[in-house]
Amino acid sequence: MNTRSMISGILCFLLFIISCGQVYAEPVSSGSRLTYEAPITSSNVSLSGVTAARTMYIQLEEYWNVSTLTLNLDYQATQLARSEDSSVTLKMNGTKFYSFRPVVDEQKRQTLTVSVPKDLLVPGGNTLSIEGYILTNLPEGICLAAEKRDNWLELYKSSYASITYTKNDIGGSIRNFNQQFVGLDSLKEKLSALGVPSDSEPVELEAAVYALSGFAKSNHSGENSIPMLPLDDSTFEGRETVVIVSLYNNLPDKWKQALGAASVNDKALIRVVNAGGQTALIVTSEDPLMLTKAGRLIGNQTLMNQLDGSEKWVDAGTDVDTPVIHVNREVTLTETGDKLTGMMHQEKSYFVSLPANRFIAESSKISLDFRYSDNLDFDRSLVTILINDTPIGSKKLAKESSNQDQLTLTIPKNLEVSGNFSVTVAFDLELISTGCIDLQDQMPWAYITKDSLLQLNTKDGIELLFNNYPNPFLRDASFNKIAVLLPEKMDSYSYLTIGNLFHLLGKYAEANTGEVTFYKNGKLPAESELQQHNLISIGSYKDNAWLQKNNDKLFFQYGPDGEGIQSNEKMSIEEDYGKRIGTLQLMESPYARGYGWLAVTGASSKYNYMASDLLATDSGKWKIYGDGVVTDVDGNIKPFRFKKQAEQVDNGLMAQITERGDVMGFVVMLGLTFILVAVSLILLIRKYRKKARGE
Repeated sequence: MNTRSMISGILCFLLFIISCGQVYAEPVSSGSRLTYEAPITSSNVSLSGVTAARTMYIQLEEYWNVSTLTLNLDYQATQLARSEDSSVTLKMNGTKFYSFRPVVDEQKRQTLTVSVPKDLLVPGGNTLSIEGYILTNLPEGICLAAEKRDNWLELYKSSYASITYTKNDIGGSIRNFNQQFVGLDSLKEKLSALGVPSDSEPVELEAAVYALSGFAKSNHSGENSIPMLPLDDSTFEGRETVVIVSLYNNLPDKWKQALGAASVNDKALIRVVNAGGQTALIVTSEDPLMLTKAGRLIGNQTLMNQLDGSEKWVDAGTDVDTPVIHVNREVTLTETGDKLTGMMHQEKSYFVSLPANRFIAESSKISLDFRYSDNLDFDRSLVTILINDTPIGSKKLAKESSNQDQLTLTIPKNLEVSGNFSVTVAFDLELISTGCIDLQDQMPWAYITKDSLLQLNTKDGIELLFNNYPNPFLRDASFNKIAVLLPEKMDSYSYLTIGNLFHLLGKYAEANTGEVTFYKNGKLPAESELQQHNLISIGSYKDNAWLQKNNDKLFFQYGPDGEGIQSNEKMSIEEDYGKRIGTLQLMESPYARGYGWLAVTGASSKYNYMASDLLATDSGKWKIYGDGVVTDVDGNIKPFRFKKQAEQVDNGLMAQITERGDVMGFVVMLGLTFILVAVSLILLIRKYRKKARGE
């Protein structure tokens, strides 16, 4: 062998070793380069004042290998802006990477395209900050004019981030499948679906909605939901990643063969398989109880994200329940403290998690502990606290308190805050000036300490209104005894309707221990079975016998022939139009006070699905209010309130006292004091009576 051949052989061997090392060092990619466009903001963002900053978020899925992220910003600056002196700076995850001078061109929007350095990006949530420095006039010298209302820059909601990436292969990992099934790109491109057998048995639907609730919690999209489809639906075959929930006997042969030999008579199996170009997560058992237990395991996303293998067996001894949900009465705003630097308006926002059916009650407080620089104009500097962008109070800053200051505010009860909310601390840090501010002065600052906290008292929402939805179908962040009354004949629209409703309910349900029961095939359940349950009825007058029986209790009732919905005191409905609308109606259960009934109904299953779409995602839910909603194929949405006064069920004084530990302690001490005084009085009276008798 000559020297050249030996060298070539050695080089080939080294290249082989290097390539093998790269395979094991980096995730395996599917190869094809993809593009995803993510909105930066759901509404226009205004930067008002000389200096202002706003924060937005961009989600990057963990299975993406991101090549580039490009920002496409649509903006317009005030026509008075001095473009040669004004500037805007962009930061990604706290690091500045680009500054530009806004273009001013009368009333025309401007578009700016900027690439974000790849090394600033992280998997998961990324924070994009936009800091504006907009000048409309400039006096002599290097100084800054006082802030005016004509200093502004508008960032439009048409702005977006364009992300190019490749996807990691799912391989045989349940965790990897879980991530891609609910990925932003998968849902936007309609690549995912949850399938159940056509003419499903109630237990299959129950297991399916438990599983769907888990996937919904991991869905970062506010616009796209995970569809539920029957396995024989024509569109199901075209989905790349699918979840199949089925009793083993009802599982199609194609998926039985892909599953291989499996003994599931007293256990449930969750396994990733591939067949016909689809990657599927099959959930199956011959035992109905084990099937629902497997569904609850998927509802526990903490467990799902720990399953690196291709299969998971579930038996009677498998622990699948989520921990008990406790609402923290004291919530710390920041674990380490936060510093804000810069003149004029500066703010910091905090996200607070609360079960969707819980409202902030009376006597809830926020206590802000902070300090700030002493070079401020204390006649004009202040701090303001906002809940969901609504101010609840302010305090003027003082030099003598700059090293240690505190602001305690009671959260107004008319704020009606429920579910997750944001707390914003906004400082207006004004510097002393005589017409302008020397830019060489030390920048003012404020610091929010880790002792800042929320003291929360919460209560259940009790009014049966869509404003309070998902009440009453959730309690303590779990399904609250839901009975679903299905139409006699189920088609694809019927399954999509179920998927829509339980996608949003599941997103809010943090626990997987609640109860859902399905009733179908036209068999009217006994009244005793439906008592102490919150009801959801799906279907029209003609295909749901239970709804037909309770038609007179609807706000929007069907006519005598049951063909369509007729006019009422709130809305005139033309005869043909009544056959082409869907409605959502939230009422009290006909069987028991304190329980609710949601009727999802229209003349056909298509219109049921159309109405349910309003309760599939957060973006749809915010379009409705009241207790009765009508929608049509043209996208018209008409909400109404029929109940003149929603029933207020008083929890009672004792219930309120027992929820408050501080008040309970005071009451106990007061009671003991009263008993002590009463006993002392009795003894004194007896003593003086004896003395009187002796005299």
